[in-house]
Amino acid sequence: MTDHEEQPQEQPEEQTQEQPEEVRRSFVSVFVEEVSASPLTITILAIVSALILGGLLVALTSEDVYAAWGESPLLAIRTGFEAAWSTYVALFEGAIGSPARMFAALQSGDAEEIRRAFNPFFETLVQATPLIFTGLALALGFRAGLFNIGAEGQLFIGAIFAVAAGIYIKGLPPIIHVPLAFMIGALGGALWGFVPGILKAKTGAHEVINTIMMNYIAFRLSEWLLRGPLQAPNSFVPISANIEESAQLWTFFGAPIRFHAGFLIALVMAWLVYWFLFKTRWGFDFRSVGMNPRASRYSGMNIVVVTVLAMSMSGALAGMAGANEVLGVNHNLAVAFSSGYGFDAIAIALLGKSHPLGVVLGALLFGALRSGAIQMQLQAGIPIDIISVIQAFILAFIAAPAIIRTIYRLKTPSIYKGEVFSRGWGGD
Repeated sequence: MTDHEEQPQEQPEEQTQEQPEEVRRSFVSVFVEEVSASPLTITILAIVSALILGGLLVALTSEDVYAAWGESPLLAIRTGFEAAWSTYVALFEGAIGSPARMFAALQSGDAEEIRRAFNPFFETLVQATPLIFTGLALALGFRAGLFNIGAEGQLFIGAIFAVAAGIYIKGLPPIIHVPLAFMIGALGGALWGFVPGILKAKTGAHEVINTIMMNYIAFRLSEWLLRGPLQAPNSFVPISANIEESAQLWTFFGAPIRFHAGFLIALVMAWLVYWFLFKTRWGFDFRSVGMNPRASRYSGMNIVVVTVLAMSMSGALAGMAGANEVLGVNHNLAVAFSSGYGFDAIAIALLGKSHPLGVVLGALLFGALRSGAIQMQLQAGIPIDIISVIQAFILAFIAAPAIIRTIYRLKTPSIYKGEVFSRGWGGD
């Protein structure tokens, strides 16, 4: 047999047994890298497409456009474009601020005028803060293969725990009272996430059904407490007393800016979630169980512990969102104080591909839409419901990326050829 015909030597069978951890890590990294070939392009085009469709919807529902059709189709098109443009200008100024006003305020040197000019930008950060917490809660669950649809209920329980800590704990300095009340709120959310987690791990009960039921229990429990033990004295409405000043999150810049330390805490938590998921062994176990629970169990991972821990940590993050609203914004608790942060988090986690950085960026986008909606309605006369429509378009395009690839003639990314099982939600 010649040299070029020499058979290649067989690899020893013990090679796969010597480095099981490295083999598993390489498997995950190859799968994620291949599937995530062009997620950023899809996400950006999904947002742009949603804004285009939203502008088209504004134009088609404008009375001025229909009146212009009687004169000229070109005039109708121009009128429709102007209607969409004025809508998005008002949305931008409501979410970020008017650049001209900002520049003039800086030139004037008037501190109050500067605060008023930059207030829309900081209001967007205030609106984005609970969305970051709840988005991280959903993303953490998705990575572990769990659909925690109960973030809204966990947010309510976190708010209840935080307001109780802010009202009934007295005599502490702010440096102790604020973190204590915040962590008690996180504990409340963790307990509310623990219940469906243990039911899922021990009985196989589906977390979607359990968390939905837990949501309704949290809603009704908050209503009962605000009409009973937590109701403010001499109040005829279901609202709690104000928390102690020592429990209020620190604010910056002064009125009318409501920007507070909660946003900075949310960024820190986003970094901690990233570090936990991608830099620790427990985070690897979370992602491995989310991709293939059977293989993870075979490799020695404790599925019960991972499931319970993932749901509890997810609930704790959602509970932080409730504590943030009580300690940093409202300073009390009222019925239905949340405007759907826990449900918007589902879209944000999907938009961010269940990555902490993507969640932060998605929360900032949704926070800008929420913050600018009021100014858009006042200035352009467009109902704020158009924001929900734009968010729905974004979610639809993210959930069905084939639509974006077809519209913009994008190549389908190459996917790992091997046999891969994945039950995770919103992963890369």
